[in-house]
Amino acid sequence: MSTTKIVYGLYADDDDLMNGVKAFNDKGIAINEVYTPFPVHGLDKALGLKKTRISDAAFIYALYGVTIGATVTWYVMNHDWPQNIGGKPAFDWAHNMPAFVVPMFELMVFCAAHMMSLTFLVRNKMYPGAPAQNPDPRTTDDKFMMEFVTEDVESVKQLLIETGVEEITVKDA
Repeated sequence: MSTTKIVYGLYADDDDLMNGVKAFNDKGIAINEVYTPFPVHGLDKALGLKKTRISDAAFIYALYGVTIGATVTWYVMNHDWPQNIGGKPAFDWAHNMPAFVVPMFELMVFCAAHMMSLTFLVRNKMYPGAPAQNPDPRTTDDKFMMEFVTEDVESVKQLLIETGVEEITVKDA
């Protein structure tokens, strides 16, 4: 039988949470997860999280949008249905490209925004029908929670009390 337990510490204030994270880092006790109702400045650095790569994905998605925009404008205006508009014949796409900047920009923004949203939802397993990952619904309103997976429950509980925790819950892993 395993003695590994999951310990949850519920805080009322983000400053207490940050002090708790620093105290646990100083003691070398690993924090499994932190749940907050809003982004807490400096928490990702205090937890030692790596920089997210969603900005890299956004750049790739934006390039995809610009490519689609350029391809569609070339195909429609030069290949499929060329027209002489205002005495300006559509000989090639490059000479008429300034007229196509707006639709290409719009497609760039559209693709980047929508594909980043989908990437975020899938990467964090927040797609429709996914089970909730939050152990306490109060952390979506006004509480902050730290989660530990540990065998040394008493030392974690003691340090949680020292850092101003409001409530401690222990569950089997």
